[in-house]
Amino acid sequence: MTTTTNTRTHSWTPPSQLPADFAELSGLEFLQAMLDGKVPPPPIAGTLDFTLLSVEPGVAVFEGQTGEHQYNPLGSIHGGYLATLLDSALGCSVMTALPPGQAYTTIQLNVNMIRPAFAHTGPLRCEARTLHVGRTVATAEAKVVGSADGKLYAHGTTTCAIFPLR
Repeated sequence: MTTTTNTRTHSWTPPSQLPADFAELSGLEFLQAMLDGKVPPPPIAGTLDFTLLSVEPGVAVFEGQTGEHQYNPLGSIHGGYLATLLDSALGCSVMTALPPGQAYTTIQLNVNMIRPAFAHTGPLRCEARTLHVGRTVATAEAKVVGSADGKLYAHGTTTCAIFPLR
């Protein structure tokens, strides 16, 4: 039996190279600066092959490309990929509602897998919307839908802690 080995490489800008005025931007302004190419995307986006498509107050939309490099031992896209796509979109939807000087972190993530995704599934679109953004806690919900087939692959919710940016 002949074994084929595939390789995949990517590059990224170190996140330590954020703009000096980062703390003066609202969450929405920061994410818009990322979309405009003024702020580099986080390294995880290149590692897992997903990208931020759009933001508006309370909403963040991501798209992830499926591929064999995301497979679990059973030959489908690993659930952790879907969870990371959801966590990214959910967190960014919360970030769009934060004023300058505020940050967030996920403290709870609930993920429901509906059906398996495969490399041939094609792009997965994840749209997240905030449900509540308070002084110390925020919640949001999101769905992962196949861009080509419109099928629901996963959905989830988050609870985020809100705190001052240091």
